[in-house]
Amino acid sequence: MIFSVIAFAVMNAIVKYLTAYNVYQIVFFRAIGTLAFTLPLIIKNKIPILGNNKKLLFTRGFIGVISLTCFFESLNYLAVGTAVSLRYTSPIFAAFFALIFLKEKIKKIQWLLFFVAFIGVSIIKGFGIDINTMGLLLVITSALFLGLIFVVIRKLGTKEHPLVIINYFMVMAFVFGGLMSINNWIQPNLIAWILLLSLGVFGYVGQLYMTKAFQSDETTVIAPLKYLEVIFTILIGVSWFGEMYNLWTLLGVSFILFGLVYNIYLNKRK
Repeated sequence: MIFSVIAFAVMNAIVKYLTAYNVYQIVFFRAIGTLAFTLPLIIKNKIPILGNNKKLLFTRGFIGVISLTCFFESLNYLAVGTAVSLRYTSPIFAAFFALIFLKEKIKKIQWLLFFVAFIGVSIIKGFGIDINTMGLLLVITSALFLGLIFVVIRKLGTKEHPLVIINYFMVMAFVFGGLMSINNWIQPNLIAWILLLSLGVFGYVGQLYMTKAFQSDETTVIAPLKYLEVIFTILIGVSWFGEMYNLWTLLGVSFILFGLVYNIYLNKRK
């Protein structure tokens, strides 16, 4: 999951840099870059491309496209750090969905720790900063569907190859993004071509290791680690864009680390 969140943090920074391009075009290129990895590997390893549980695989792809599109669009309205912070309320949704659909037990103190982590995210986004309503709605919608994705992947378990799960998602993103880009295409320059295609590379690494992580352990153990992306995004913001972060941000990071680390500790004691 750590490899996954680093890759996604880099991808998010590139998407923010490319906000001049239509969101559907970004989704389209995000899919192309990843399919360049998944399809050859599936063919080479003779993996059944349609998988076993086609209904769940389709569901994962469908809700993945919704979550991805809403998040990328939210970057047109919100700062990347704010958008990433708000999106990673998703483990809260994941824990709720896991309780309902997977019957995974969650201790009362774990709910408290999720709340502590959520407070940390809220602190990071900054006090007194006006949040665009449309951007807020888009990123919360993305977070809700992302939480549902975690549970669907866990439900699929190890019966489906990670490449098949990712491939369903990317094929659907490719079709959706491609069709929606027809009337919204902006011709990229050389640098933009490189950055747009790199989205799929970082996205592939992020998806692969996230899928492996959720197949290996309970949702309530793995999902909170997604909060680390907030920290990596802050580091990228400082090193790439020269962003400054105050003591409130550091306090928020501390809340997040405490919430997720102690939650993992409690789960390992089961």
